[in-house]
Amino acid sequence: MTVEDDGNSAPAAGAPVAGDLKPPRAIKFYYSIGQVVESGYLATNGFIFFYYTAVLGLSGSMVGLALAISLCLDAAADPLIGSWSDSVRSRFGRRLPVMLIGAPLTMVTMGLLFAPPSGLSPLLLFGWLTMTKMTVRAFASMFNIPYFALGGEMAEDYVERSRIVAIRLLSGILVTVVITALAYSVFFAGAGGLQSPDRYPAFGWSIAGIMLVGALICCAGMWRYAAALPQPTTAPEPMTRRLLGEFSEVFGNPTFRILFGSMLLFASASGVHAALQNHNYVFVWKLRPETMQILSYASLAGILAGIPLTSMLLRRIEKKTAVALGFALVVAFWTILPGLRASGVVTFTGADALPWLAASTFVVGIGIGLIFIAYPSMMADAADEHEHLFGTRREGLFFSGLGFAGKAAGGIGTLVGGFALDLLRFPRDAGRQINAVIPEDVLANLVLAWGPLPAALCVVGGLVFAPYAISRARQEHISADLKIRRAESLSAGRSS
Repeated sequence: MTVEDDGNSAPAAGAPVAGDLKPPRAIKFYYSIGQVVESGYLATNGFIFFYYTAVLGLSGSMVGLALAISLCLDAAADPLIGSWSDSVRSRFGRRLPVMLIGAPLTMVTMGLLFAPPSGLSPLLLFGWLTMTKMTVRAFASMFNIPYFALGGEMAEDYVERSRIVAIRLLSGILVTVVITALAYSVFFAGAGGLQSPDRYPAFGWSIAGIMLVGALICCAGMWRYAAALPQPTTAPEPMTRRLLGEFSEVFGNPTFRILFGSMLLFASASGVHAALQNHNYVFVWKLRPETMQILSYASLAGILAGIPLTSMLLRRIEKKTAVALGFALVVAFWTILPGLRASGVVTFTGADALPWLAASTFVVGIGIGLIFIAYPSMMADAADEHEHLFGTRREGLFFSGLGFAGKAAGGIGTLVGGFALDLLRFPRDAGRQINAVIPEDVLANLVLAWGPLPAALCVVGGLVFAPYAISRARQEHISADLKIRRAESLSAGRSS
């Protein structure tokens, strides 16, 4: 796909002005709506693990293996998607065409993920889970990778990039609230609702429809601005010929390796925690479905509180410091309450446990908010540094690397969670029994695997992150240098 420009046409309404990449509020609003695809998918992850293990009866190891295979194979495709979106030339820009292909395919595969045919053998159910999970994540990546890269291209300012991430995260919070309310108050309401297999297909197709509508609204509102952003000026080499060199180039950047490695470990920790969350809520803390949503809202409230907090902090401190603070909060509050429960110091359940779980979850949400706002913003800064060092822009590959780390590690985390269930000898038929009695030693180990184990992985991720070195001053220097280079390139192109 190519575009032609005589160099004399006026910018379209809503298009960015050359040398002043700072999108208006309307563009940021439409952009933020696209977060529905990623947030909608993430909001269903815990339900998938619980559905296939506790409800459909697959072993934790088989479910963990299926999710790990699907996520890792999908993650391997992310660089291809990133390179593809980097090289597209079209009247809609280089990102939107790929997003428009991915959105409807995501809807179809998401619905199928929650609607396996009845009567499948364990082996066939394993295959269904593997294939549907792999395809829904791959098609979601076709939307999300260019979508995240587009966010990095929309602005050049150190703080403005964090604002764009913040409004996207705010949109994700609202989406997650809606999905959580639908899940616990409509589809799974009532005692034992999460343990009823006939409720899951309607839930899956409903979420899939919400994701498609949000994706289409985002693309419709963004296309003029996205089309006016810089595109490749020449046709790229075939992907098979260029991808290996692009890989070597990106991994030759130390900043990328730091961000990639630390996100790999943090996402692994989050994957373990998320995989075991509903098991802990149902069997350890003995919460009803209507009560579980309160904890989801507490987490989202923490993330929401982290948005203005991050903006305030980034006016005074470096992004690296904000991320370190986020890591510290997550580690502390994934350890304290689960550790006390496992040691027998606290034994409350049900309504008595709710305030303590809500407070802990709220603080973890603040830490996650700090991390999730700063990380994509730092990846955009790293892409600028890469152009400064290598002379090429690789946002697609950079954000595919961030996605690869998150998804491959999420697969690893889910795999660890699945094997943990089997190693703990968690009863496979417990999910189909209301008020099932589980041995106390199994419950104690389950809560340790849910809290302190992922906290330890976060500590290692923080150590990997420690050498990150793009400060505010360095990013401003890089941005100024790139503006000069682009102006000189544009002037040379016009004179020729």
